[in-house]
Amino acid sequence: MKRPTIQRNNMRTDSASSATDRAEALSIVPVSRETADLFDAYLGRLFKWQKVVNLVSPSTLPEAWTRHIADSAQLAALAPAATSWIDLGSGAGFPGLVIAIMHRDTPGFRMHLVESNSRKCAFLRDVVRSLNLPVTVHDGRIEDIVAALDERFDVVSARALASLTELLGLSRKLLTSGALGLFPKGQDVADELTEAAKYWTFDASTVASRTDSKARIVLVREVRRKSLTAS
Repeated sequence: MKRPTIQRNNMRTDSASSATDRAEALSIVPVSRETADLFDAYLGRLFKWQKVVNLVSPSTLPEAWTRHIADSAQLAALAPAATSWIDLGSGAGFPGLVIAIMHRDTPGFRMHLVESNSRKCAFLRDVVRSLNLPVTVHDGRIEDIVAALDERFDVVSARALASLTELLGLSRKLLTSGALGLFPKGQDVADELTEAAKYWTFDASTVASRTDSKARIVLVREVRRKSLTAS
């Protein structure tokens, strides 16, 4: 794959991405220097676009490396052999673009980003084009995009998108076709699992987050809607 040209002295375009935060993130999820440089370039474009498009919560910018890059990058280790990945409600590209950067040299790898906000899609395409990433951006409602896709995926992910109950509904077609669901969740994960079990039968496990001691990543391998009968 053709390498994007990166100017090292222009990568940090916003002081919010501090050296300390960067170092902490890279200690949590170590990557090559080249990958770290691409993360720098990605955040540089995010900070630039953030001035005109609300891509992420402004309060997270001072810790963008740990809050977004490392938090997303940790998912890669949970599906190391995956070559087809779909990310729902991609927003600013977390975790989709981060995973795509990490897998940019993996033969046959393809990331599909699904986002309904056209301005965010424009940002995603700008990053994909600038960094020459193996990514397809789908602009539209998740339900419509997923229904229209015939491809089978190794992984389906979604971060900060919806409750687990809703995510299982949105990703059911993908999960029943063999995809592994990777859904980062916060401290209320137990409540979300309990609530989801009222409506779905699913095979799930959790892995501790490496960026937040209270958070968990929910891994889902199968899902089936329960038959609800009146009491």
